[in-house]
Amino acid sequence: MNFNDYCQQKAAPPGSSTYYALRQAPAASQPRLTALFALRRELEETVKEVSDPAIGRTKLAWWQNELGALASGSPTHPVSKALAASLPDVKAEYAALQALLTGFEMDLDQARYLDYPNLRRYVHGVGGTFASLVARAASVSTSANQAAGKATSSATDGIQAPAWSSPLGEALLLAQLVAETGNDARHGRIYIPIDEMQRFNVTAADLINRKYTDAFTELMRFQTKRARDALQTALAAVPGNERRVQRTLVADAALASALLDEIERDGYHVLHQRIALTPIRKLWIAWRAR
Repeated sequence: MNFNDYCQQKAAPPGSSTYYALRQAPAASQPRLTALFALRRELEETVKEVSDPAIGRTKLAWWQNELGALASGSPTHPVSKALAASLPDVKAEYAALQALLTGFEMDLDQARYLDYPNLRRYVHGVGGTFASLVARAASVSTSANQAAGKATSSATDGIQAPAWSSPLGEALLLAQLVAETGNDARHGRIYIPIDEMQRFNVTAADLINRKYTDAFTELMRFQTKRARDALQTALAAVPGNERRVQRTLVADAALASALLDEIERDGYHVLHQRIALTPIRKLWIAWRAR
């Protein structure tokens, strides 16, 4: 399996939302965008799918070294090799890649957040950083100079992420946290701020034990509205002339918004199941978002 096939299977298996969002991107930019989504998935698995935090830290330290190897031109992992082959200036993105890793590292340091400002540090570190990486990668020129391995002027300009990208990434992560509430709770992580749970009279035990109550419904209605409002505000800030280039993030946002609507229609029953859109509906939503 070559590194591009590995990234495709890791980040965007057929039928997934990421698969349909990535398919909206111009063909020339799909490999580097897929590699970025694959890296995010690798880091997410490292911190969220290990039972022993010590193992998670060991694996994250390995990734930190691997990002250094990527920047120095000697990557060993399929995802790193894909990034080396597709990003026009890996060294310029090294700090952002490290920032993404640092954001995920917060999952090993804490599993609860006192209030929303506290949670937003995590949401910005992971969601905001990642969307900025994707926005820059999507805006890179596909001219002959890039094909020759040189950063073009537009690639250089793209080092500065557009101002709208980080808020959109934060909104996307907020929507994901709503959808993953039950799964995260079963793995010992609760991304609903403690003060908000107290305000709605919902306990951590309620989430872990999949206890549906009127109070839980109101809490999730509040969380869903915040995520939806953030998505709408962030999307409205994307300039019209950038939407064509940024079709992956725009499609991702449309899919996230539709999923929030589905969760709301289902009565916020996210504790015992993962609510999802059908593949054909994902295809239609992603295509319309273009």
